[in-house]
Amino acid sequence: MDTTHYDVIVIGGGAAGFFAAIQCKNLDKNLAVGILEKSNHVLAKVKVSGGGRCNVTHHMPEVKQLLTHYPRGQKELHSPFTNFNILHTIEWFESKGVKLKIEPDGRMFPVTNSSQTIIDCLLNEISKYKIPVMFNCDVIEITKAENIFRIVCRDERTFTCSKLIVATGGFNKASSYDFIAKTGVRIVDPVPSLFSFKIQNSPFKDLPGSVIQNALVTIVHTKQSMQGPLLITHEGMSGPAILKLSALAARELYECQYVFSIRINALPMLKQDALRQQLYDIKTTNAQKKVCNTPIDELTSRLWNRYCVLSNISPEDVWQSVSKKDINVLCEKLQNLVVDVNGKSLNKEEFVTCGGVDLKQINLQRMEHKQIPNLFFAGEIMNVDGVTGGFNFQHAWTSGYIAACGAAGGGE
Repeated sequence: MDTTHYDVIVIGGGAAGFFAAIQCKNLDKNLAVGILEKSNHVLAKVKVSGGGRCNVTHHMPEVKQLLTHYPRGQKELHSPFTNFNILHTIEWFESKGVKLKIEPDGRMFPVTNSSQTIIDCLLNEISKYKIPVMFNCDVIEITKAENIFRIVCRDERTFTCSKLIVATGGFNKASSYDFIAKTGVRIVDPVPSLFSFKIQNSPFKDLPGSVIQNALVTIVHTKQSMQGPLLITHEGMSGPAILKLSALAARELYECQYVFSIRINALPMLKQDALRQQLYDIKTTNAQKKVCNTPIDELTSRLWNRYCVLSNISPEDVWQSVSKKDINVLCEKLQNLVVDVNGKSLNKEEFVTCGGVDLKQINLQRMEHKQIPNLFFAGEIMNVDGVTGGFNFQHAWTSGYIAACGAAGGGE
C-alpha cells in the first residue's frame, strides 16, 4: 500500500484529538493535518456524556480549586491549566456560536442541552479546515527514523508525519498501550476510575432512583471520603459522591478487588448531638403521629421509612412509644450506616481510566515526550483523570490545545 504523509497526524477521533487537530490548523493553516480513528465513528464520549447533554466543563475559574478535582495529575496540571483554562474553553466555544450555561452544581452544558451541538461545532471546524478523518485505522505500530514517524494500521494502511499527537483516550488493558509503549514510552498500568458500586445486600435495593441529596461516603478503615448526592440503583449505589470517591480511591479499590465497606452519613451537616436533639423535638411535637409519617426535611419519605425499618421502628410505631435507645439507634443508622460493597459497575461508553502515559516523561508545557521529540499527547492517554462533572473534558481541551501549540510551533 502507498504511504500517505502529513505534517501532523492525530491518533484518536475523540474530544482531545479533534481539538488538537483544529488548533493545529488554527495556528498554521498551511499544515497538512490528518486524524486516524480506530472505529467507524468519532466523538463517541461527547455524544453520551452528561446523559446526552455533554458536560463540556465545570465553572471553576480558580486553577488551585480546579486542580483538587484530579486524583491523578493534580500537581502536574497547574501550568497547563494556567495556559488554557476554563474561561478559555468557554470563550472558544462561544466564539463558534455555542453558548454554555452553568448549572447550580457548577457543571456547564450547551444551552441546547444536546451533545449534538458540541459534536456539530467540532465537525464544522474539521470541515472548515478540510482536516481528513481516516476511519477504521487501528494503529498497531509506531516507529521513528530521521525525524519522521511511521504509523502502521492493522489493515496495513501506512502513514508518515513529522509531528505526532496521540489522543486515543484511556484503555482498560495494559496491552492496549503496546502500540505506543514499544516506542519507549513508559505506561502506568491502567485501572478503572469513575464507577458505581455493586452491593448485593443493599439495604436500599428495592428503592432504585432514590437520592440522598448530601451524603458523606467514607471507605471504612481509610481517610478516603466524598460528599454529594448518592443515587440508589438496581445494582447498588452511584451518583456524584460514589463516582468521585471511586476516582479518588481507584488504585486502592483495584488492589482489594472491589470488596470493601463504606460508611454513609445521610446528614453530614448535623453533628450527632444536634440530630439527636432534632429527633427529640419531633417526638415532643408529634407524640401521637406515626414515626414513618414524619420524615425530617433532608430525606424523602421512602428513604426515611427505610431508615426507620433499619432502626427496628415499625410502620405502626408512634413517636410517643419511641425510646431513648430507639432514637440513638436511628441516629446511628442515619449517620454511620456501614454497607458492604461486592464489586463495580461501569458505563462502557463513558469509561475513564486511572493510568496511561507516565506524566514524568512529558514536558507538560508542550505535552511533548521528553526523550522523543515531536511526540505529543492529549487527553486520557496520559495518567490523568478527573472526577465526574466536566473535569475530564476540560483536560481534553487544555491538553489538546497545548499539544497543538507544541506541534504547530516547531520541534525543539
